[in-house]
Amino acid sequence: MTHMTAPTTRPTTGPTTGPTSTFGRWQRLRTVPLGRRIFSAAVWLRAPYFATVLPTVTELRAGYCAARAPKWWGVHNHIGTFHAIAACNLAEFAMGMLAEATVPASHRWLPKAMTVEYLAKATTGLRAVAELDTVPSFDEPAELPVPVHIHDADGQLVMRAVITIWVTPRPASPAR
Repeated sequence: MTHMTAPTTRPTTGPTTGPTSTFGRWQRLRTVPLGRRIFSAAVWLRAPYFATVLPTVTELRAGYCAARAPKWWGVHNHIGTFHAIAACNLAEFAMGMLAEATVPASHRWLPKAMTVEYLAKATTGLRAVAELDTVPSFDEPAELPVPVHIHDADGQLVMRAVITIWVTPRPASPAR
């Protein structure tokens, strides 16, 4: 399996066919009052498990997503801190939104692997940043490792993850 090849510049939308409908919705909602929360809640409806951490996208563009999740009783572990697996859920949310903003509509992506380093207890809400150094060209099916860093409200790095996604062209629709 190959890794994606990367151009030297970062485009504002995914290459080949333009952005996904998810990214188009973000572009329409991000500037309206409560638009970021409405967009994020719509993602929870599409993938309900994400609602367990109440994440909100704060920034989204090709190769980049920042999202926040509050510390509330639903993410507490037995010692009252942000549960490690809830933080993984936030990491996957940020990665998924990055993928929706980066992978062109002509392609699909699936999570394939995740490695995680828990670096410190999280006693506050969290901010996840998923960021690619460069946006790949998506010329052929390949694995794309997406680094995600999660910081607490004080800016301390509490978790590091790499989520590898498998990106392939969408199959042609059968003729009707």
